[in-house]
Amino acid sequence: MLRALRRILIVALLVLGSAFLLYQGFLFWRALDKLPPGTTLGGVSVEGLTLDGARQAVNERFFSPVAVFNGDERVAELQPADAGFYIDTEAMLVEARAEWDKQEMWRKYLEFVVGLSPQPIVVNIKARHDDAALRRQVDMIADFIDRPAEGPQLLVDTGVIQPGQAGTITDRESSLQRVRAALYSVEDRTTSLVLVEEPAPAWTMQVLQDAIENQLAAFEGFASIYVLDLQTGEEVRINSDVAVSALSILKIPIFIEAYRVLDAPPNDYERQLFMDTATASSNHAANLLLHIIAGQENTYEGAEVLTNELHRMGMVNSFMAVPYDAQAVPNRPSTYTTPANQRTDINTNPDTTMQTTAEEIGYLLGMLYYCAQGDGGLLAIYPDEITQEECQAIIDLMVLNVEGNLIRYGVPEEVRVSHKHGWSFNEHGDAGIVFSPGGDYVIYILLAQPENDWLMSEYSFPIIREISRAAYNYFNYSEPYEGRPIDLAVEEEAAPDPVDAVEGN
Repeated sequence: MLRALRRILIVALLVLGSAFLLYQGFLFWRALDKLPPGTTLGGVSVEGLTLDGARQAVNERFFSPVAVFNGDERVAELQPADAGFYIDTEAMLVEARAEWDKQEMWRKYLEFVVGLSPQPIVVNIKARHDDAALRRQVDMIADFIDRPAEGPQLLVDTGVIQPGQAGTITDRESSLQRVRAALYSVEDRTTSLVLVEEPAPAWTMQVLQDAIENQLAAFEGFASIYVLDLQTGEEVRINSDVAVSALSILKIPIFIEAYRVLDAPPNDYERQLFMDTATASSNHAANLLLHIIAGQENTYEGAEVLTNELHRMGMVNSFMAVPYDAQAVPNRPSTYTTPANQRTDINTNPDTTMQTTAEEIGYLLGMLYYCAQGDGGLLAIYPDEITQEECQAIIDLMVLNVEGNLIRYGVPEEVRVSHKHGWSFNEHGDAGIVFSPGGDYVIYILLAQPENDWLMSEYSFPIIREISRAAYNYFNYSEPYEGRPIDLAVEEEAAPDPVDAVEGN
């Protein structure tokens, strides 16, 4: 009996074992179309998934948007497709199946039956993207959130000085690296931009240049501007190398050349010529100074000597071919060819008989200023012919010029301005040295309407005044000049109008 029971039990166990193994075989067979435990594709766990399921899981993960943060603020969602992202899921699945198929069937079945984990199948990501497209996406986001530092501004119309403001900008290269990493990340589809503090730009001559250019935007014509910081040598240049009519501004080198040839302080007659030329802009007196320069009563010879000395000083674009109020004569040049007047990109239709450029007049005024301090180019070029005292006398002479109050309108009354104005029917200009509390500077301003026969002083003078005020306020930003609008209106109305000027004044 006991032996029979043992046989029954053995048979039952065999039947149950066979059934178990058959059932396990059935389950194993059903599991063969699924990826085994421990399988990851590009870091995405796909164990137990069919190929379709694995494909969907991988694509859903890697084509989910990347959240971009600016600090704690979510500012954008970057769609992988917009960066040209592509993941080769099929190749990854093929590699996973090939790796699974390499394992022996009996071993896989045995591991399945006893519940052992098979050797993990890890397939690295196979993906690519368009880095240029990704960079464009980062740039778009950065452009939206960037708050660049703002430089100080000199508001010409009001005289207000607006201080610079610090800003925050995106470090685009570092941010690109972060976004690129998030694009390929399985776990973390978020990233933060790298922000950089940008200090406020310094107070530089660019501030003044911007202010002047803003003022000139309202002027329908040509402008030539030059400003020289006599402390640092920094410059503002706006069409400063363009050939322009020299006008009465050319009387500045006449003063210098006349003093150079004098062997003694001016006598009463010569002193009066200087005074009439400086304060009344007398063309007749200027021509008589040309006699002194020539050493004879010949204005044409004086003009030629003046031109030669201008060129000797490096002012190759400056000349006087014909004296004031005179006509060209045989055997004398009626004009000169210069680098500036040979330009084809811009033409101001300058007076052919006498020309200069803003920067050359500015250069000359700078030399005059330094000469009065016992230094600079004039004393180097003419060591035994001009003195520090003579340079100072010329500066003091031009301070007396109150007729052409163009630069002077833009500075406080107590500020010394040594200047010489000049105008024709369609050109208004002024050039000089301003001795301001915040620093001395040279300024040259010329406004012209070459295509018109007439330039209204009511139009040009306020612009010249505001450019002058901008320059003053740049050098005196701690105590800017607000102007005297009522007084200025009266002064401008009383100022000599260019309608009374003859060509060359």
